[in-house]
Amino acid sequence: MSTITSKDGTTIAFDTYGTGRPLIMIDGATAYPAINPLNAETGRLLADEFTTYAYDRRGRGNSTDTAPYAIEREIEDLAALIDHAGGGPAVLFGWSSGGVLALDAVAAGLPVSHLAVFEPPFVVDDIRPPLPSDYVERLDAANAAGRPGDAVDLFMTAAAGASPEDVEGLHQSDFWPVMLGIAPTIAYDGRIMGTTMSGNPLPADRWASIDVPVLVMHGLDTWPALIPGPRALAELLPTATFKPVPGENHATSADVLAPVLREFVQGA
Repeated sequence: MSTITSKDGTTIAFDTYGTGRPLIMIDGATAYPAINPLNAETGRLLADEFTTYAYDRRGRGNSTDTAPYAIEREIEDLAALIDHAGGGPAVLFGWSSGGVLALDAVAAGLPVSHLAVFEPPFVVDDIRPPLPSDYVERLDAANAAGRPGDAVDLFMTAAAGASPEDVEGLHQSDFWPVMLGIAPTIAYDGRIMGTTMSGNPLPADRWASIDVPVLVMHGLDTWPALIPGPRALAELLPTATFKPVPGENHATSADVLAPVLREFVQGA
């Protein structure tokens, strides 16, 4: 594992796989490479053509954190990775809310040639309940009061749509201490999502400056509520291609993702 220093002094840890044009994999809420092996597995499958960066977003894994949080700090983290990789242009891929961070990074002008996202969890209709309007404030309050478990429970029920039985099962699992450790970062992704889980149409101006090829994916057998959001994004962005791929439960496999990314970058 290697590290770089972001603009505000935060240490960002990452692993690389392969040699070639830089591809940066961005995890969504609660995930990081130690618990999401798909980024590393994808990087190994693309090792002949890409240098794939699997990194710990700030506050997770081996990366540090610096208060106060702002989405701009995470964009600076990506800028530091791109600079380390030679200055770009890079390919960005984002899972879930990590895809929304990637969209913001491209809109901010980072040197990116291609952008791919998998199931950004937008709520643009009434197929599922929207996030509570005070979602981020409740997350912050729970963490500030030393109740990270309450923050995780709120995320699991309000954002991830888990049942009470699923949440109780998580409490009893070996994964529960990991979730408690990264609970403060859940609010980061809440801020990244902003109003895009409100049940209203996506903002027309937030990513209007994006002019690079964009690939928007969802799993063919994913939860039905996770399909309208990606479709709405693809309809919003003039340079976007909408592509259902094999996958379910908000994920796909490296065997699926690697060739899709390769084809996208070679053909776009």
